Parts: sequence; C-alpha cells; structure tokens
Amino acid sequence: MDQLGSLLPLVLIFVVLYFFMIRPQMKKQKKEKSFIESIKRGDKVVTKSGLHGRIADLSEKLDAVILETGSGKMTFDKSSLSFELSQKVNAPAKESKEAKETKESKVIKK
Repeated sequence: MDQLGSLLPLVLIFVVLYFFMIRPQMKKQKKEKSFIESIKRGDKVVTKSGLHGRIADLSEKLDAVILETGSGKMTFDKSSLSFELSQKVNAPAKESKEAKETKESKVIKK
C-alpha cells in the first residue's frame, strides 16, 4: 500500500500532462492535416513565414502548392501552409457573406 501511495503523484502528473498538453496537440495536428488535404485551387492561404497568396496549382508529385502572390508565382511545400493564419484570413470573408445573406433574407421578407 505504501508503494501505491508513492506512485500516485507520478500517475497524476502524467494524467494532467496528457489532458493539458498531449491531447490538445494531437487535435491540432489532426485539424492541420485535414486542412492540408482539403485545400484546392483558388483558396486564400498564408504560409508559416507570413506570405499571403492564392493557390494557383497543386503538385501531388512534389507534395507542393504553387501560390500566386502580388509579385508572381512561388512554389511551397504543403507543410509550410499555416492552418491558423489561413483561417484568420478567410474568416472575415465568410462572416461578410453570412451578413449579406441575412440582410437579403430580411429584405425579401418585407
């Protein structure tokens, strides 16, 4: 019984680490992987280095994307695309579409 009492703090530390560090990281990696798999031509994205652009083409052979920026086209690995920054860039556009749709529905109802 004494040995169980001495292992209990160690087990509790592992449980806390799992729920506050390991599990959220695994969820984040799943979201990022699904984002990378779901990108298509015309999507607005941001790279991890902060370069904004629109996807011009996808290269499955090289596992890369060709981004069209203001200065031309550049090729990047898919892993260099930032899920979080791209979501922030695309969020205002989605919100404005939803706002327009609600305004249009209100006008139609009147």
